[in-house]
Amino acid sequence: MVAVSDWRGSVQAPAGRTSRAGRPLLSLTLASLMEEVHAHSGAVYLLASGEPVLEMAVMAGMPRAFAAPWERVGLNAPIPVAEAVRERRLVWVGGAEEMARRFPRIAVVLPYPFALAALPVATARAVHGAVFVTWPGSHPAELADRERDHLTAACDRLALRLERAAAEHRPVRPEPELLTPSAAPAPGTLGTAEAARMVARLPYGLCALDLYGRVGYANPATAELLGVPVSALLGTQLWASVPWLNDPVYEDRYRAALIGQHMTSFVALRPPGDWLSFRFHPSTTGLSVRISRARAVAHMKRSGPRPGDGSHLVTMSQVLNLAGALTQAAGVQDVLRLVADEIAPAVGSRALILLGSRAGRLHVLGHRGYADTHVAEHLDGLSLSARSPCTTALNSGVPAFFDSRAQLEHLYPSRKATSDGMAAWAFLPLIASGRPLGTCVLAYAEPRTFPTDERAVLTSLSGLVAQALERALRYDTKLRLAHGLQAALLPHTLPSLPSVEAAARYLPATQGMEIGGDFYDLVPSHGLAAAVIGDVQGHNVTAAALMGQVRTAVRAYTTVGQPPEEVMRSTNRLLIDLGADLFASCLYLRLDPARQVAVMARAGHPPPLLRRPDGRVRVLDLAGGPLLGIDADATYQATEVPLLPGSVLALYTDGLIESPGVDIEDALAGLGRRLGEAPEQPLDELADRLVRQSGALAQERPDDVALLLLRTRAPV
Repeated sequence: MVAVSDWRGSVQAPAGRTSRAGRPLLSLTLASLMEEVHAHSGAVYLLASGEPVLEMAVMAGMPRAFAAPWERVGLNAPIPVAEAVRERRLVWVGGAEEMARRFPRIAVVLPYPFALAALPVATARAVHGAVFVTWPGSHPAELADRERDHLTAACDRLALRLERAAAEHRPVRPEPELLTPSAAPAPGTLGTAEAARMVARLPYGLCALDLYGRVGYANPATAELLGVPVSALLGTQLWASVPWLNDPVYEDRYRAALIGQHMTSFVALRPPGDWLSFRFHPSTTGLSVRISRARAVAHMKRSGPRPGDGSHLVTMSQVLNLAGALTQAAGVQDVLRLVADEIAPAVGSRALILLGSRAGRLHVLGHRGYADTHVAEHLDGLSLSARSPCTTALNSGVPAFFDSRAQLEHLYPSRKATSDGMAAWAFLPLIASGRPLGTCVLAYAEPRTFPTDERAVLTSLSGLVAQALERALRYDTKLRLAHGLQAALLPHTLPSLPSVEAAARYLPATQGMEIGGDFYDLVPSHGLAAAVIGDVQGHNVTAAALMGQVRTAVRAYTTVGQPPEEVMRSTNRLLIDLGADLFASCLYLRLDPARQVAVMARAGHPPPLLRRPDGRVRVLDLAGGPLLGIDADATYQATEVPLLPGSVLALYTDGLIESPGVDIEDALAGLGRRLGEAPEQPLDELADRLVRQSGALAQERPDDVALLLLRTRAPV
């Protein structure tokens, strides 16, 4: 890992400033490096001043827009240049499938065949930045020793120059992107004028695009086929100047040709009914495009995507939306829902199974699309040592794709006995942080082939799903622990008292997974009954621990017979002595049914409600003191309230009445109205009614809710 001193020691200018006068150090170094190793594109990053962030300083061989998502890269990001800096080593990615497995964020945006090497630009004393270079997908899967040596030596030389510049207080600025200049005509070839006349005579369209996709030349046949004058095409991008080509699928073919450096093609409909074939022939200086009439509409699907057919880049758009949505997924069921609702339809999958791995066995986390639930259930508890496509994919970390049932059953004959009725499958291992988490099974209703780019997309998706699943599993575990701890700190049951009926409800917050500080209790004391409700500031383990201490202290002070005002003063001093730096609101009361009174003390807590036997409801606006834990010398005045038999006291925390955009007084009045309109019924039913009508059962609950109802009976 990179020490703090490594990145804070580098002095670099912020991105976006122009390079200072003189030789463009970064551009020259990058151009020379790319030439030595025959790389197709590359970029130099500099470490930002005072931040653990890499900023792109110059890019060569490709439009900078292709790398726009990675203009600024955090050192902890799962990106090759960041990994190279963190681990101080060369990072090699040999192709699209390896990119999808290791760096799904890149593969999702650039699902094209290319190889990449990333290296740190660092000396023994400090890191100054990083470099990456790419090659077309035709590059061998392994990096040659000669290439490795050239890359390492060039980065070492650049690091020394940057270190010298920093020592001399000469900041190295970002530089304009460096695109390969157009090649001069080779000796013995046609001159420019004669070449133009020859191309003009061709019966099919020819046009030249630069690296940005802008038209630099178009012959007359191009204008005729596209229905756009040459003058309107020059200097524009085809998909911008020709309305019926304004589809991201077609732009994707240009990107694929440029990044992968291989011919790509598609067929497009020129309204009302003419189908045209487009072929992109790339080089390092741009692309040549051949345009002709499609031979037959029947060949359209084989030739390329149809407009609006939801194919490659449309799917990629959905994938990007899914990637953003997955970052918001809280629990495992959220991940399952997003994969089922977003990605399965996008890739044409009819059904899916999400499997987790625990204690050497697979466990079904969820499934969708199967009419027979036993199809998924037979996988639950399957040993990882069993021979199955699910376990093989997970154990090897390599996705498995089966185009047909015959292909699957040839390798796994046992599948014949557990057929799921599907015709093609993708088994995607879910691996995050180097740990196998499970397998995602996508099933298809019809046989299908899985071309390289689709395999890369699905593999990168599995990486994104795995990262989301890792967070979701951790979230669910912490949520269970938090709720278990919360339940352990609250009373499991309320005591049965001869003259007091009681009911309580507690609902944890749904936003976030931390434990809350709401509490309540009912304590018999010397023939009387004491009740308390409170809310410790915060939603974390500290708040929960403090809540447990407050509840225990109130019980202890009640047991020794302290009056309500003394219970509050003692508890306040305890909080201050504990030095927790947290505050708590609290309402404490002692019921005396024989005298038909309740004595109450309040510390910044919402006022209780009293429903009299005739149904009228009153807000008990009691005198009180500040929140507990603020002032060691605070006093808390006690108030005696008449309490006729059959009266109901409602004690609650603010989570029951607070909601966005609603005035607290209006919310309190609404609770009083609901309490008054409720029919005579057992307190358990009344508690459920109040919680339900308050909206506290909603899926989005920003705060904990606690409710304690007390009803007095006439002494026997």
